[in-house]
Amino acid sequence: MKMAIIGCRGIPAEYGGFETFAEGLTENLPDAELDITVSCEYKPPELRHKKYNGAELEYFPLKPPHNYLLRKFYENFSDIYFLIKLSRANELIYFLGIEVGMFIFLPKLFNRKSRIMVNIDGVMWKRSKFNFFERWLLKINHDLATIFADTIIVDSKQMKRYIDKNKLHKTRYLSYGIKIPERITWNGQTLERLKDYTPINIISGNYFLLVARLEPENNIHTIINAFSQAKVNIPLLIVGDFTSTAYQEEVTRLAQNCSPPGVIFLGSIYDDQLLNMLRQNCTAYIHGHSVGGTNPSLLEAAASRNIIVAHYNPFNWEVCKTAALYFNNEKELAIKLRSIYRHPESYSELKNRVYRRVKNNYLWEHIATGYLSLFKKINGEKKERLTRLEMDYEGKRA
Repeated sequence: MKMAIIGCRGIPAEYGGFETFAEGLTENLPDAELDITVSCEYKPPELRHKKYNGAELEYFPLKPPHNYLLRKFYENFSDIYFLIKLSRANELIYFLGIEVGMFIFLPKLFNRKSRIMVNIDGVMWKRSKFNFFERWLLKINHDLATIFADTIIVDSKQMKRYIDKNKLHKTRYLSYGIKIPERITWNGQTLERLKDYTPINIISGNYFLLVARLEPENNIHTIINAFSQAKVNIPLLIVGDFTSTAYQEEVTRLAQNCSPPGVIFLGSIYDDQLLNMLRQNCTAYIHGHSVGGTNPSLLEAAASRNIIVAHYNPFNWEVCKTAALYFNNEKELAIKLRSIYRHPESYSELKNRVYRRVKNNYLWEHIATGYLSLFKKINGEKKERLTRLEMDYEGKRA
């Protein structure tokens, strides 16, 4: 079965959740069952991979602009381009996201055999980084994507609440997957590479950690205010990039209110060993995501046996249940950070509980098996439908 994955910036993952997902899915699906193509953002020819994880890579021919607004148009245009181009040669189109939901029908204009799956991600139209018009447009695209798609994928059971009840019959829950990382010791070359991100000496087990896109809906401002109020004598390491200059200025200003050693912004880190080392040796992991589905960074923190302090919402609760601590506001978070700092041993059992939850529910081998079963079902339905069409055609001829 030939399948195209469209809607992420490409693999290997160098940006966010959908890229991480596409990389994990292609790595864990058996090559013999599927012929996969992944759409990718432009890269210079010398930096391109022809194949990755057994999947063919198709690159967009135009360079991305630096301007935020122009980049959004660029990404939407890229998605539409691939919906048309890859529909001709692929029977199954798996689209990640809903940003161009009104165009999801395009593959069927160019290939009557095609089946369309869409992963609707999170509650995109509630993200505060978008203006009123953008949120309105995202809600329309969400609704149209669920109408045009043959199969709707939700990566969190809670996302079914945002699907029209008349579309629930074609909705399937399949989460993000996680691979349990190997333990990384706090020494050697991996620790040396940390100096590329900060000249400050970081001590194992003596820092709080946050890994996220630095956006308002991930509550970076709330976390920094809480950290300032907690008045603990260890730093807060923040891994990730800002997507808005205005928000970057606001958060940077808040960080200046923190007592030393304060907040250390490391930027994006795509060195898996270094990132795993930081996860596995932190005092606690803070997760502020509030409007997503199942978030890969939360699964990765849980798989690293962290004490997790998460924003209290249905999505995070679904993943961790009682195996994490939760906060609704900066005051609650400050109290919990101070308590963990003073008495970390009181929360150590949470590490094992959240690890077991992830191992039992989110391992890639389970998720990939679910996807493969779904792909086979879709392929069988497609063949059955074509057989009926051929029989109807022959009957009319007779």
